[in-house]
Amino acid sequence: MATIVESANSNIDRAEEIKLSANEAFKANKFSQAIDLYSQAIELNGSNAVYWANRAFAHTKLEEYGSAVQDATKAIEIDPRYSKGYYRRGAAYLAMGKFKEALKDFQQVKKICPNDPDATKKLKECEKAVQKLRFEEAIAVHESEKRSIADSIDFHTIEVESQYIGARIEGEVVTLEFVKKMMDEFKNQRRLHKRYAYQIILQAREMLQAMPSLVDISVPNGHHFTVCGDVHGQFYDLLNIFELNGLPSEENPYLFNGDFVDRGSFSVEVILTLFAFKCMSPTAMYLSRGNHESKSMNKIYGFEGEVRSKLGETFVELFAEVFCCLPLAHVINDKIFVVHGGLFSVDGVKLSDIQAIDRFCEPPEEGLMCELLWSDPQPQRGRGPSKRGVGLSFGEDVTKRFLQENNLDLVVRSHEVKDEGYEIEHNGKLITVFSAPNYCDQMGNKGAFIRFTAPDLKPDIVSFSAVPHPDVKPMAYASNFLQMFS
Repeated sequence: MATIVESANSNIDRAEEIKLSANEAFKANKFSQAIDLYSQAIELNGSNAVYWANRAFAHTKLEEYGSAVQDATKAIEIDPRYSKGYYRRGAAYLAMGKFKEALKDFQQVKKICPNDPDATKKLKECEKAVQKLRFEEAIAVHESEKRSIADSIDFHTIEVESQYIGARIEGEVVTLEFVKKMMDEFKNQRRLHKRYAYQIILQAREMLQAMPSLVDISVPNGHHFTVCGDVHGQFYDLLNIFELNGLPSEENPYLFNGDFVDRGSFSVEVILTLFAFKCMSPTAMYLSRGNHESKSMNKIYGFEGEVRSKLGETFVELFAEVFCCLPLAHVINDKIFVVHGGLFSVDGVKLSDIQAIDRFCEPPEEGLMCELLWSDPQPQRGRGPSKRGVGLSFGEDVTKRFLQENNLDLVVRSHEVKDEGYEIEHNGKLITVFSAPNYCDQMGNKGAFIRFTAPDLKPDIVSFSAVPHPDVKPMAYASNFLQMFS
């Protein structure tokens, strides 16, 4: 009996030591390592609510909000009076845009800690967010009754003041000379005139609207094609990609695979640059929709606030409308399937099913379109719940069957931070590429892009490090309540 007690005490002591190491890893922004260490502590002493709540916080830092909710819920089950369990779960719900669920948790925090000024402040912010949400729901116009904001704008009637010395579009054609000057202006933190911003966005909308939901790309023999992952408003890293790999052109085409905006505080500059290249030469720039090209994400993670600050309210609605025109996936030379998130909750999905998706809407919370934008690969076979709380996780067997059923060779997707900017998984049949180095100025990761040269289309992966940017922090335009919990 004494031996059993001694062993239990030894496990508790060892778990506490591991927790301290996990805390140090967390402070060093090594969140994956922190999760592994907290998991070891939980294996030794799973009845300690602190370990679960701490692991939930680390999951939140990796945007694994579904896993964070699960861990925080477990902490609450172990100790219903542990305020940090409710706090962590509330923060994860906020990040998912589930304001009403978050409000319940922060009300519980306030009940447990009535005199905590921090808890009071956060509860008030959350109450404001829910009130705003209810008001927006009350005045919302049904989709069928909505009028296109783009159709109401005539950029030709907007006067350009004589004192404006920035980049100008002469007539209707966006030229390389204009795009270069615009990028140079952006680099020096100068703004583009609204007339030209409208022109770029409206012309890009017209092109994107005419494209199918699944776009076929043909790369001639001897030519190459570059795929980039998430950029997330990191404009200066986007410029670095062009420095390393050349500007987009018909001879040097790019596909940017979603999540152009949010998080980084130069998202307006990123999206206007990508749209301008699309206008300059439609076959030089292809764009896929990511999960962050949506109203709900833009409202929380900064793009909406940034657009309102730099361009004005009308542009908020306009971007939301244009994002609904973005294609959902691309196929290169009938062999490489490129999508932002991943694959599906059911087998048997054909390319024709993706082609048939009516994408001109905000992303739904389930179904093929949702899974294309949100899903992630997992190391184990089969399918599992999403660590994000949206979409699903899919294994190597799912990838293999999808490729076989559609006569494809490779899946390229983005959506996840990777230490080297990329990761090859599923027996070489799936590559994740992520192009935002030192994501959010704290992850320390590299970015990457992939060059494919026809006819063999073997991936040539180039990793790169972050470059300096002006002293504007990531999430500078994000919702006040989210900034409070980050």
